[in-house]
Amino acid sequence: MDRRAFIGTLTGAVLAAPLVARAQPAEKIFRIGWLGNVPPPPAMVPVIAAFMDGLRQYGYVDGRNLKVEYRWANGRDERYSELVRELIQANVQLVVTAQTPGALVLKEQAQVPVVLLGVSHPVEAGLVQSLSRPGGNITGVTNQLGDLDAKLLQLGKDLVPKLSRIAVFWTPTNQGSAIGLKNMQAVAAKAGVAVVPVSARTRDEAEHAFSALMHERPDALIVHASYVGSAELIQIREFAARTRMPTISAFSALTRDGLLMSYSPDPATYYRRAAYYVDRILKGAKPADLPIEQPTKFDLFINLKTAKALNLTIPPSLLQRADQVIE
Repeated sequence: MDRRAFIGTLTGAVLAAPLVARAQPAEKIFRIGWLGNVPPPPAMVPVIAAFMDGLRQYGYVDGRNLKVEYRWANGRDERYSELVRELIQANVQLVVTAQTPGALVLKEQAQVPVVLLGVSHPVEAGLVQSLSRPGGNITGVTNQLGDLDAKLLQLGKDLVPKLSRIAVFWTPTNQGSAIGLKNMQAVAAKAGVAVVPVSARTRDEAEHAFSALMHERPDALIVHASYVGSAELIQIREFAARTRMPTISAFSALTRDGLLMSYSPDPATYYRRAAYYVDRILKGAKPADLPIEQPTKFDLFINLKTAKALNLTIPPSLLQRADQVIE
């Protein structure tokens, strides 16, 4: 080959290379929606990170082949309809949510598949037909909190042997929270314990509710996870500190963030497991064919730092049973 032919061949190869590269198909971008109530408090950040880590294990990397569209109602459930429309307009292929009100709006207004991130009462709230046969476009994981009311009440009695009144912080607009309150009232009635429901949507309403609680004088507080964002958690901690009142929840992240005690499945575990459902659906599976999973392990968390601030002595029997003690 002469010099002119070689240069021509080399030049042609160099010019052709970008054309070949451009001809290669770009990696497909998957787009999912995240529908939430409020931006996560600090203790929830690792939980969401567990979900993203689960997606990476299936090959989905945010910013490379995955785009997550986040939408927050900021405590205003009436915004879910607007946010669902935004997600549909963003052409998401599915939506994940931990919020019963948001999931109900998705069921009513959208045909997009929905993956639940630990919704508490999916059957009772009307989201699915059953756990084994969800039907429709909704599946995922439940946190099984509907089975924990008796356990939470017993923890209250372990802390306060003469427990007679217990306050329950709940969210009236959250169907799962409303079902949880009803269940707790039934369980407490059998145990001879009065339930004092507490709800608030603004800081002023919360302060009024706390003032009312001073007159009710409950022996302990149970906090539904649906109620708590960062601001509400601070208010509850401050109120508990002022009144030296023990706080109990079914969400371990709240104990890490300063509440006294929790009994719950590990949210990071079931958030990570939800990634399995995302992967199956993105690969063509129908939500109706994917049974909803329930957690099998529950952990008792105790925050000793909070106990000391409340000047409260935790019974040794409880400490021995604890799966994690936060110093």
